[in-house]
Amino acid sequence: MGIGLGSNLGDRGEELRQAFALLQEIDPGARFSSIYESTPVDCPPGSGLFLNAVALIRREGSLLRLLDQFQAYELERGRACVRPVNAPRPIDLDLLFAGDEVLSTPRLILPHPRLHGRLFVLLPLAELLPDFVLPGGGVGIQDLIRAAQSRPGAESCRKID
Repeated sequence: MGIGLGSNLGDRGEELRQAFALLQEIDPGARFSSIYESTPVDCPPGSGLFLNAVALIRREGSLLRLLDQFQAYELERGRACVRPVNAPRPIDLDLLFAGDEVLSTPRLILPHPRLHGRLFVLLPLAELLPDFVLPGGGVGIQDLIRAAQSRPGAESCRKID
């Protein structure tokens, strides 16, 4: 399954390292992309640059339980319970996809509903899965990247490690 990681508050690099450690506890064989820096998308004015990465983990069990674990971790790391949409945060962990599963519940939608248009997810994901095809959509990752890059107002996103 794919996990998106992002941080734009505090020591962004340390926040990603701590989240990598959490994911390695869940799956010691977890794989991680390079780290990218991106401009904020749909965030309040004055929001700082993000550091982003993607992880691939193997895990059995409830996706909602994993979502709960991620949300508890985000709160533990200082994410505000009540905040404006896309407000700055120390760490954000998003379930991007779980194999070929297509899911739509009040709490979780897979694949992530904005995965297809976000360069800060697509570029690191392409490093790990260059032949990735969007579950339920049948579109390959290179086509998704081209479409996202051609979108007016597309965020800037560059690899930093």
